[in-house]
Parts: sequence; C-alpha cells; structure tokens
Amino acid sequence: MTTGFVFHELYLWHNTWNWNQVFPPGLTIQPGTHAENPETKRRLRNLMEVSGILDHLVPIKPRPATVDELLRVHTPGHVARIREISDRGYGDASTLTPMGAGSYEIALLAAGGAIEAVAAVMAGKVDNAYALVRPPGHHATADVGMGFCLFSNAAVAIRHAQQALGVGRVATVDWDVHHGNGTQSIFYDDPSVLTMSLHQDNLFPAASGAVEENGAGAGEGYNINVPLPPGSGPGAYVEAFEKVVLPALHRYRPDLIVVPSGFDGSGVDPMGRMMVNSSGYRALTKMLLGAAKELTGGRIVMTHEGGYSEMYVPYCGLAVIEEMCGHYTAIPDPWDRLMQQWGGMDVQPHQTAVIDRAARLVQNIRQP
Repeated sequence: MTTGFVFHELYLWHNTWNWNQVFPPGLTIQPGTHAENPETKRRLRNLMEVSGILDHLVPIKPRPATVDELLRVHTPGHVARIREISDRGYGDASTLTPMGAGSYEIALLAAGGAIEAVAAVMAGKVDNAYALVRPPGHHATADVGMGFCLFSNAAVAIRHAQQALGVGRVATVDWDVHHGNGTQSIFYDDPSVLTMSLHQDNLFPAASGAVEENGAGAGEGYNINVPLPPGSGPGAYVEAFEKVVLPALHRYRPDLIVVPSGFDGSGVDPMGRMMVNSSGYRALTKMLLGAAKELTGGRIVMTHEGGYSEMYVPYCGLAVIEEMCGHYTAIPDPWDRLMQQWGGMDVQPHQTAVIDRAARLVQNIRQP
C-alpha cells in the first residue's frame, strides 16, 4: 500500500496562548500550557522521522482552503469571525478555544491539507492518507468554532470530494474520545454522509452524542453514536467495531471513509478516562482497512484531531500509520505491555449493553 502524509510546520504555529489546560489564566488560575498545544503533533512527527517510517510515505503538500470551499460547510459569518479574531491578534472562537495572529491562515491550511489528502486518494496517487493537521476540526459546527476547533477539516474535505471530485457516499468513523458533534451537526439531515462517533459518554460537549441522536429528515438513520462508559478499553472499542461500525459500513457501502483521528482515548491521556493502548488503535485501523479494501478499494483518509499526552500520542499515531502503509518499524511502545496488564481492558457487560443499543441502529441505514 502507498500512504500519503500531510504535514506543515505552520500547523505547529497556531497559538493557543498560556491558558492552563482549558482555562484562561487570572488571579485564581496560574498561567500554564493549553491542552491543545503543538507538542503532541510535533512529537508524533519527530517519532515518525526517528522510526524511519517517513521514508515509506508519500508527502502530500497542503494548500490553504479557499473561502468558497469553506462555505460548502460553514456560514459566511463564521468564516468572517475567525478571520477577524486572527487579524486582531487574540480572542476566543467561542468558549475555551483561544486563537491568535495567523490562526485563520493556519486553519485554512489545515482544511486544505485534508482536502489535498482526499484528492490524492481519489486520484489514485496513494491508497490512503494521514493528515497530521492543526488546529483540529470535529467540534466546529457550521457557525461556531468550539472545543479547540476553528473549521471542520473533515467536513470541508468531504464536501470537496462530493462537489468537486464526484464522490457519492462518504462514511466517517470518529474515534476521538470526545463526541464529534460538529461533523454530526453538519451532516445530520444528509443521507450522503454516514457519521459515526465512538466517544466517552457525556464528556464533551455536555449532553451531546447520545444513542438517540440518529439523524433527522432525509438523514434519519445515518448518524450513529456509541457513547462508551468511562474506563472502556480496547476490548470495548473492538466489540463496537464488530457490532456497529463494520456492519454499518457494509450496509451503507461508502465510496470513501474518513476518520477524524483523535488519540485522547488512550489510557494515559489527561483529557479523557478511557484505556485504549497503541495495540488497540492498531487493531481498529486493521479492521477499517479490511472493510475499506472490500468496499472502497482501500480509500481511507484520516484527519488528526485530539490527543493530549505528549509522551503517548506519538506511539498511538505511529501504530496507526504503520498499519496504513504496511511498514513496521522497530520502535517499541513503552506503555503498551503495561496497559495490557490493567484490569478492564477486555469488554465489560455494561459496555456491551451500550454497544448493543447502538447496534440496533444499523438496520435503520437504507442500503443503496
């Protein structure tokens, strides 16, 4: 397999200021480092270089998305607001989403990087692609930037695929620990995009991502949430793939699969309470690649989302990219074996109960 890789140094220059994790500093909160800072992405890119896997990837040069490309997804007012804050030099895109000078241009480059990844896959230049972009995108709705996200990178790329490249049905599989509410809202009434999100139940946004949120209007049945209980490990995620994700993909038969790829479901992430290890992400990737080979000719694009452990995100990302390109490095994951010994790594009965509820929604997907 040939795997494309999108990256640009400017992604690391998006400034989230000296907030303390997710809170602005003040007289009661000491200044610190914002959770969505460049380091996890920088360290993933660094580990890829050290491992030698970059030599086995096809570089894909990102470009800025155009305003017209953004407007396929976002409102003019939202685009103008993000640009105004960026030009001003400092502000909050909505709530807990600080940005600075140049963030608008960098966000354009992130959305454009996702577009170029999709374009390369659809043109057959590569079999699949990973876009290591920043800022992330899966929380951004049509008119609000939130959850560290300014523009919906995956959604912008999907609409480009459909409106410029002639792609029909697209499926998304979001494994970020937080609910992919932005992607869901953008496609909620659209049967041409099947949106699926596996996330920690009621983590962020609050009261978002319930099983009952199943689409509306013409899109009814085409949105599936699997709100896994806190403490879910790779066993629960694999069962959710076996009972929900893979059956839904086979029923829907997409032309392209897009994965908003967050690694904050890991067992050592400070922003979630799940227990996935790199072997778990590797297993999920392998399952998706198998389904994609049968359904789409292997066409998968992953766009980077969350993940806030500077130490561990690189190992999870490397495992995924190794599976995508079929080249395995000699870099060991220092946490993986330790996590395998933790209690609760296998699927638990209360987790199965949630997965089974979501699995019943698969029959609502009308086959093409």
